[in-house]
Amino acid sequence: MATLDILHFPDPRLRNKAKPVTQVDDRVRRLIDDMFETMYQAPGIGLAAIQVNTSLRVVTIDISEEKDQPLALVNPEILERDGVEEMSEGCLSVPGIYEKVKRADHIRFRALDRNGEPFEQEAEGLLAVCVQHEIDHLDGKLFVDHLSSLKRQRIRKKLEKEARQAAPAPAGTVI
Repeated sequence: MATLDILHFPDPRLRNKAKPVTQVDDRVRRLIDDMFETMYQAPGIGLAAIQVNTSLRVVTIDISEEKDQPLALVNPEILERDGVEEMSEGCLSVPGIYEKVKRADHIRFRALDRNGEPFEQEAEGLLAVCVQHEIDHLDGKLFVDHLSSLKRQRIRKKLEKEARQAAPAPAGTVI
């Protein structure tokens, strides 16, 4: 397994729409394993392939405290949405930022598992929010898109400033 690089907002590649997986093969299973390793190390509770610069409709999720309930979703789609939940969300691609976002509290979704077997599942609370958040990524959408344009601009400027400050000085620069 390998740890993958996570793209950070405002990287334009995060706006790409992921393509459906045509066959769940060893390459896709290796991607899933690498995504779980990356997600756990980050640490996070969800990761979409688009966040690691892979344009496939693949998501990994584990909301358990013990990190022992991995859920892989290939070509996930939401079938039903119910209720409204406002929850503070964060994102591995928007590090250090947490904002309240309204989403459906209860969903029913379908996907393929890591072996390519189709399944349907109902989810509520944190799992429902996480599934919606990750599917948004597959569609080129970030949780900051659910915020006002003013908040989104502030977050963008803050992260751009942090990236500039963290960048190494060019060779020959005296600090």
